[in-house]
Amino acid sequence: MTDIRFALAQIDTCVGDLDANADKVMHYTHLAARSNARVVVFPEMTLTGYPIEDLALRATFRKAAWDKANWLATKLAADGLGGLYVVVGTVGTDRENSKPRNRLVVLHDGVVWAGYDKHFLPNYGVFDEFRIFSPGNKSMVLDVDGARIGVAICEDIWQDGGPVAELAKENIDLLLTMNGSPYEEGKTDTRFDLAVRRAAEVQAPLIYLNQVGGQDDLVFDGGSFVVDTDGTLLECSPMFMEDLSFFDLDTSAEHQKVGTIAAKPDPDEEVYTACVLGLKDYMAKNHFKGVCLGLSGGIDSALVAAMAADAVGGENVHGISMPSMYSSDGSKDDAADLARNLGAHYDIQPIEPLFVSFQHQLKLEGVAAENLQARIRGVIVMAYSNSKGLLAVATGNKSELACGYSTIYGDAVGGYAPIKDLLKTRVWEISRWRNKAAAAGMGIGGLHIVGNEQGSAGVPLPDGVMIPVNSIEKAPSAELRPGQKDSDSLPEYALLDQVLAMYIEHAHGRADLLADGFDEATVDTVMRLVDRAEWKRRQYPLGPKVTALAFGRDRRLPVTNAFRE
Repeated sequence: MTDIRFALAQIDTCVGDLDANADKVMHYTHLAARSNARVVVFPEMTLTGYPIEDLALRATFRKAAWDKANWLATKLAADGLGGLYVVVGTVGTDRENSKPRNRLVVLHDGVVWAGYDKHFLPNYGVFDEFRIFSPGNKSMVLDVDGARIGVAICEDIWQDGGPVAELAKENIDLLLTMNGSPYEEGKTDTRFDLAVRRAAEVQAPLIYLNQVGGQDDLVFDGGSFVVDTDGTLLECSPMFMEDLSFFDLDTSAEHQKVGTIAAKPDPDEEVYTACVLGLKDYMAKNHFKGVCLGLSGGIDSALVAAMAADAVGGENVHGISMPSMYSSDGSKDDAADLARNLGAHYDIQPIEPLFVSFQHQLKLEGVAAENLQARIRGVIVMAYSNSKGLLAVATGNKSELACGYSTIYGDAVGGYAPIKDLLKTRVWEISRWRNKAAAAGMGIGGLHIVGNEQGSAGVPLPDGVMIPVNSIEKAPSAELRPGQKDSDSLPEYALLDQVLAMYIEHAHGRADLLADGFDEATVDTVMRLVDRAEWKRRQYPLGPKVTALAFGRDRRLPVTNAFRE
């Protein structure tokens, strides 16, 4: 009989920051040792951060990463932790072709004691590993105090065959996997179902240790867990937070003991938190302390401002009201109310004098005159960004991006777009959830997220309201001409978003959409709008991916419109 305590170190790493990532490994290994852990497991490519993309092709970086792994092994031993088995991810090199490898290493007794290379290299969706890495070709079983521990890296358990099939023949006591699995709605259940199948296949419990944190347009949600041979959930870490949890393996027991199971968030909370974490980490890893954005009084800018306040505090949000001659008093009041609720900076910069000056020279009409207003606002937002060192955030949603309902160099300006993967109807749903959470006591910054692992309730909100109710309930409008409504140019969002979801996220073509029951005129209108806007989307800022198919890394449409079926 062997009893082994595993520590699941679910941490937030930064691509390229070898020193900070190694220091974090040291910190969590010390914590694990105090709780008598024997094996400490970290996420995929721990030392290098993930995904490192073409940085892996730089030989000097690979050498630096390997030197850091050796330093870490030595340092662990010097601190009296050499007896532990510390499992970290890094980048290695294939000796035969000098290509990089996605590698798992075990640090023990002051040395890099063992290594394993990822076999299956994903080349779909957001992944480009097949182009970058050389695949491994050997399975590995670790002997830890007489227990047989099989290892795998992320995609290795998603594909049939390969190392898992080989380990199924090895009579292992546990399958240990390190992962860098990005968040998307519904993926938590998919991962769990997969782990249950693999645990049954190898006839052993399975540890699924996942990365947490934002890296550019990807958000890693953590949610690490352990399943027993029969599919019982034994341990589950919280989502979106750094965490150190423990699992005790008894090799003689038919079934393992159930430990701590973190509560699963509400679906709307999950998506909101993913967007906030994406923004929060993007700012932290690019050294921004605050954001600026235009506050129109509409729901999109209101939700983005709320997310920014939850990410970095309301005092670090600079909202700019830029009313024109077409802006309603109600919209201006809603923007002011939002800033007051958030405790944000709030400036009013009327654009009419600038618009008149431009028109005196250009004499624009129609859409050109409407877009001029948006571009004037974009200039003002970027002026705040440059002068105050703030990250300008764009406020467009996925429905607008899909249909080209945004102005390039206008409301599309910014360095990050927190809601670019949320359809308009989802924006409303999530805004209602945030107000519901505020009424229940979740203040500004009270989100369960990296940096708030201690569970602070945040700064209380006036009257328990974060987003002005009128911003949620009023008919959406760009207010670029008298009486304008979004529905003048687009189908109603309730219908539009249904078509968009099927066309974009489910890859339905025209014939499929008609078979789905949508009328021909609506289908043709939406497809035309979406296809024609591809060039705009290519220039839009990046933002967090939260759906199965997001604009950017995941998907593009033919620029020529030649293929429409």
